Amino acid sequence: MPGAECCVESSSSALCTLNSSLTQWLEYLRSEKRYSVHTLKAYEKDLRYFFSFINEHSGEEVNLATLAKLQLRDFRSYAAARKSLDAANSSTARSISAIKNFYKFLNREEGLENAAIRALRSPKKDKSLPKALSVEEAGLAAANIGNYEKEEWLKKRDLLLLLLLYGAGLRIAEALGLKRGDIENRDSFVIKGKRGKERLVPVLPIIHVALADYIEVCPAEILDNDYLFVGKRSKRLNPGVFQKHVRVLRNALGLPETVTPHAFRHSFATHLLAAGGDLRSIQELLGHASLSTTQRYTKIDPGRLFEVYAKTHPRS
Repeated sequence: MPGAECCVESSSSALCTLNSSLTQWLEYLRSEKRYSVHTLKAYEKDLRYFFSFINEHSGEEVNLATLAKLQLRDFRSYAAARKSLDAANSSTARSISAIKNFYKFLNREEGLENAAIRALRSPKKDKSLPKALSVEEAGLAAANIGNYEKEEWLKKRDLLLLLLLYGAGLRIAEALGLKRGDIENRDSFVIKGKRGKERLVPVLPIIHVALADYIEVCPAEILDNDYLFVGKRSKRLNPGVFQKHVRVLRNALGLPETVTPHAFRHSFATHLLAAGGDLRSIQELLGHASLSTTQRYTKIDPGRLFEVYAKTHPRS
């Protein structure tokens, strides 16, 4: 992360102090708050864009004194500038959150006070609808998920993983956290999801078959307390590997770019709802804390829902 070297190269001690504060803040988020590398990079990019905007907007070199005297109209001008660039509301909201967070840090570490930033409101985040596959696309994906793999056990592994996403509604992290003993010879199992919320997940017969096929040909010895999904080095499978495989599958079948591992979980919920499932039951199966989150699935294209309903509901 840039910052410390500016003290040597820059003649402006004020600019050096600002960069030093930014570096210290990012390090605080990394070491104390355990923010991910991805989030830290996004936050740093947000702050540097903010500094650049304020420099042009105010005509002054940005330093701690500049940040202290900014008014609410200045922050609103920044938000408006992002909107003019067609930035998504969620992106602008993250940027404003980063700026507020940085100001809190400056207040604590440097005694810098600015009441205007506290009055700035973030835009409402965009409510994107889940992107589900059609029943035909889901079946096509399951039939072809391992076609590009040379080793049979890898084909069986990826099929089992896909079936747990689409047939049990698991998140990819939840599936990769499973141990063999969690689901083998069980009609259902307990999964711990976001914020530690537990839910009971039924195991379909097709998943039992896929599990047995995978275990039979897997070269690694997987015991009851071992992670079920392993890579070529017999270590716990990295989610990036399966995400890459889904991209390959998507391109090979000509499926839309919205087809990701998480899209199979969305499809699980969408197809259940279309087939007559009630929202409360689907909420429990997905592990949503709020029914309003599950209700998003009722807003998906009704034409698609009725089409799926007609093809899948036993009384249609």
